[in-house]
Amino acid sequence: MQITFASYNIRKAVGLDRRRDPDRILSILREMDADVVALQEVDRRYGRRMSVLPLDAIHEHTGYRPVPLSMKPDSLGWHGNALLVRRDYELVAAAPVPLPVLEPRGAIRADLRIGGQLLRVIGMHLDLSGLKRRHQVRSVLSHVSGCADSMPTVLMGDMNEWALHGGCFREFDSGWQVLAPGRSFPSRRPVAALDRIIVSRGCEVQGTGVHRSALSAIGSDHLPVFATISVHKI
Repeated sequence: MQITFASYNIRKAVGLDRRRDPDRILSILREMDADVVALQEVDRRYGRRMSVLPLDAIHEHTGYRPVPLSMKPDSLGWHGNALLVRRDYELVAAAPVPLPVLEPRGAIRADLRIGGQLLRVIGMHLDLSGLKRRHQVRSVLSHVSGCADSMPTVLMGDMNEWALHGGCFREFDSGWQVLAPGRSFPSRRPVAALDRIIVSRGCEVQGTGVHRSALSAIGSDHLPVFATISVHKI
């Protein structure tokens, strides 16, 4: 069973042209046509933390449904993180993942059943501080190991890690594969692979990449990244 995962920091839907354009973000999501998408910076930071992507527009103009994790009535996710999944995927469980934070960062988890196969997905947005990032990765891994059921797991998001192999990636042991789909930041002329996808045993990587298009070049300061993975029982 092959599934395409994507991660995209949408910068509150404000593009390089300084316009907040939710419809442009939805168009980019349709271009990518991934099966599971982790979004970062999907809610406004202040006030009611309103989502910049209207829920009715997601339902009307995409084939996704958001994983219900909102802790505020007008938000889409948790600390700006949201997961979108194909509508026919069964949601088994969902929860926020506690992170030690200096900034408004967060992580969220969804356990899915797809074609009879269980799969765990975590979307995250890590800190600008290198030491804090390492602590946050440890928290995510502790959360995964503390879950009652073991299943193939995909972690993805804006890691804010400029190192290719060091930094917070040292926290992953041989049971994990850290993927670098490509340079994704800044979107106009990307020089850093800040957006990553990490997979556990039971996930066989078929391909990775960065989604480059006329829209994604200006839709945010990040480009979306993706990975197609064959999932097996573990």
